[in-house]
Amino acid sequence: MPIIQRPRGTRDFGPEEMGKRRYIEGVLRTTAETFGYREIATPTFEHAELYTERSGEAIKNEMYMFKDKGGRELSLRPELTMPTIRFYAEELRNKSKPIKVYYFGNCFRYERPQSGRFREFWQYGAEVIGGGEHESDADIIALAVNSLENAGLKKFVTRIGHLGVLRALLWEIGIEGEKQSKCMQLIDKKDTEELFTILNAHSPSNLGIDRIRELLELKESKTVLKEARKIVAGNRKALKAIESLDKILTTLGLLGIENFIIDLGIARGLDYYTGMVFEIDVPTLGAEKQVCGGGAYELAELFGAESTNSTGFAIGFDRVVMALERQKAEIPTNRITAYVIPLDGKARNEAMKIATALRKSGISCSTALLERNLSKHMKHANAICAEYVIILGEDEIAEKKASVKNMETGEQVKVDFEKLLNHFNSTEKD
Repeated sequence: MPIIQRPRGTRDFGPEEMGKRRYIEGVLRTTAETFGYREIATPTFEHAELYTERSGEAIKNEMYMFKDKGGRELSLRPELTMPTIRFYAEELRNKSKPIKVYYFGNCFRYERPQSGRFREFWQYGAEVIGGGEHESDADIIALAVNSLENAGLKKFVTRIGHLGVLRALLWEIGIEGEKQSKCMQLIDKKDTEELFTILNAHSPSNLGIDRIRELLELKESKTVLKEARKIVAGNRKALKAIESLDKILTTLGLLGIENFIIDLGIARGLDYYTGMVFEIDVPTLGAEKQVCGGGAYELAELFGAESTNSTGFAIGFDRVVMALERQKAEIPTNRITAYVIPLDGKARNEAMKIATALRKSGISCSTALLERNLSKHMKHANAICAEYVIILGEDEIAEKKASVKNMETGEQVKVDFEKLLNHFNSTEKD
């Protein structure tokens, strides 16, 4: 029988890797909670129409869809914003607002596996539903930036824009509906050649097209908004969007976030984004450099709830881990504190008692489950990254003292059985 391998685009994580991932995940959760966000969880699969209504063609083509035994068309979740808003409309809409929630979970998309892109991947994200427009947008950006900083990520680039500017210019030349969605997707992919082919074929006037071209060519500078106002002069909707972005950035400064780039060429690939949008890149990741994306959106009405301000983000957890590894960040992992080694049958009972006492005190402890010589036990202790070994032989049993060896320093001391707990408690404090 052939060996069954894991499906393409999925991964197995060993104990060391999981230790790193759980540590980073814990930092992200703690950061969200210090911002006043509370955790939610939604099903791993949903009705397929939840995503096909507004998620955009890119996600629709990559969804893992299937029919259950009742003939219902379901899908593994490709992202977590839509389930969150479905949950809000179904059960949370009458809660006191604003509702600030965060989530962490695995998602699934059928795409070509490559570095930083998998068929099963993990997302950490947050949403604010029913908050003030500028305050919520600034709060969500600040949470995303602080989450990455607290995880230890360095040299990332935060870019902030507003979809209202581009949409207003597209409306100005009569680009609406599906054609506008197509243009926004091309802008998101930086495919300006096809974009302007479509625009030139649609509009006999070059004025509006020239405005779009100028806006997309704006470079990073402190005068971006000033220049953008000149470009869109006379277009009320575009000017209103720029003023809104200006207020968001002012609020963001009050939250301590000042290191960002204004980029009015951000479009986002999902159809439901409507206002402020932002992306965070880590240049060292190359082609898959984006680790975070988010912005303001309209989705609640789609599920029968009242229209309300909503904004959020999703961070690609796997890419954050990759970026931290590339910058050689020191990521703590959970280690086994003690490994108890009984050298003969008489010592085995005492080993079990010691391990039980340490565990009840909250100290991680493993015991030897195989009979072998001390050398092989020590080799195993190194393999499982034990910080200490507790050796119990004939002498130790006779003296009622355990030999405790520090695996890092090599120092070894004898400790009375009844004082072992205090010994490890004091070691943990140190």
